[in-house]
Amino acid sequence: MNTETNHPLFDTSLSILQEINIPRFTARGIKLFIKRDDLIHKEVSGNKWRKLKYNLLQVQQGNYLGVFTFGGAYSNHLLATASAANRANIKSIGFVRGDELTENSNNTLKRCTELGMQLIFISREEYALRNDKQYIDELKSEHTNFYFVPEGGGNYLGIVGCQEIWKEINQTIDEVFVAQGTTATSCGVLLGKPANCKLHVIPVLKGFDAYAEMLNKLKWFLFQEDLAKELLEDVVIHHEYHFGGYGKYTHDLLTFIQEVYQNSKIPLDPIYTAKAFYGMFKELEIKTYDNKHILFIHTGGIQVCKEIEIKNNISLFTN
Repeated sequence: MNTETNHPLFDTSLSILQEINIPRFTARGIKLFIKRDDLIHKEVSGNKWRKLKYNLLQVQQGNYLGVFTFGGAYSNHLLATASAANRANIKSIGFVRGDELTENSNNTLKRCTELGMQLIFISREEYALRNDKQYIDELKSEHTNFYFVPEGGGNYLGIVGCQEIWKEINQTIDEVFVAQGTTATSCGVLLGKPANCKLHVIPVLKGFDAYAEMLNKLKWFLFQEDLAKELLEDVVIHHEYHFGGYGKYTHDLLTFIQEVYQNSKIPLDPIYTAKAFYGMFKELEIKTYDNKHILFIHTGGIQVCKEIEIKNNISLFTN
């Protein structure tokens, strides 16, 4: 596949590497950098951009009519796909979990529709089949010449896209922290990282077997279980920062988001990035990180904060 393009959709120049000063860490020689992938695009941001890039190139170069994918009611992935497809001038279909929903159920779904995405609402039982090959094949036959991107963009091309973040890092990095959902981003970061760098993953799902999920993806990607296990020796999994599970958060976490923004002007979302940032802060309190270069990968997803601010009657990003 030709991976070169001048389309503005694939421009990452806005994703800066930002150093922030936290006095209690700086005093211990810790340098903390944040890769601001949330700045790539308002709607196609962070890991969503990375995972969609080569999938959309495949759509364009394969002369497909468009793309279809899956997502929940507040899915960052659905919004990113709708926005990216709109900018690339291709069609998009989103299968949404919840047949009681409509395109007017919330601002995320409304925006997907505005961007031209056809939304198809399905039951939770049907949604559970989203990774079933026979089910996907049936959808492909019903939507001929549409390219399938799995939920979250977690396929081979998504992993390839996530590796590329390291091309934009011009600092020596000893430890890198990232939020984890489907493991596609963390697998891509692992495959692209420098040899002497440790990867810290913070799953946002309660009871999630991060090691097994990463092993399965890496085996599928590399076709070598031994190599996959060897790579996973550089991964540290922090299970204790999920704040109750996916989509759940506490008042303390919302307060933490506000404090981070007041001190550094970095917006975080309570579904993914705030949990990972909080977990990283807790881990950095440990003395073993002295004199280390730490990288936090900001995976975007800030759009969901609008819904959370309305629900909780608060403002997360105030001076």
